[in-house]
Amino acid sequence: MLTLIGEYDCKLDVKKRVLFPSDLKKQMGNTFDKGFVINRNIHHQCLTLYPMQEWEALNENLRALNRLIKANDIFIRKLMGGATLCSPDTVGRILIPKPLTEYAQFKTDIKITGSNNVIEIWDKELYHQFLNQDFDIEKMAIEIFGNSHPSQNNNK
Repeated sequence: MLTLIGEYDCKLDVKKRVLFPSDLKKQMGNTFDKGFVINRNIHHQCLTLYPMQEWEALNENLRALNRLIKANDIFIRKLMGGATLCSPDTVGRILIPKPLTEYAQFKTDIKITGSNNVIEIWDKELYHQFLNQDFDIEKMAIEIFGNSHPSQNNNK
């Protein structure tokens, strides 16, 4: 099970490739070489990079949905629509497809973040705007975990 952490300042080259952060690559171990699926994030104007094992787990859940139910069909179509296989090249660069770079409004400076079991790729400016939003993190933590310690919720 992957737990990916850290924030990394990176740059896109003219061909829309990004050199994968070496520290993040080390955290992934041999899963790095198995490739990724890159797609639009469903909540924010950034991209989500799914290590292949995480994409396969998500896809198993999607396969279980009844596509005869309209909401399921729409959700699957929206989620899968921009999904693109990508593999690092011999130097460790990832090519980001043009439609996805346009969606995420990438310029040159980007931010790559480990986000537990996936990786997020943001335009650096949009990432700072997101971080500067006024969220009540304490209130969110209480809503998510209740008043108990988060590790205690894992034992329920």
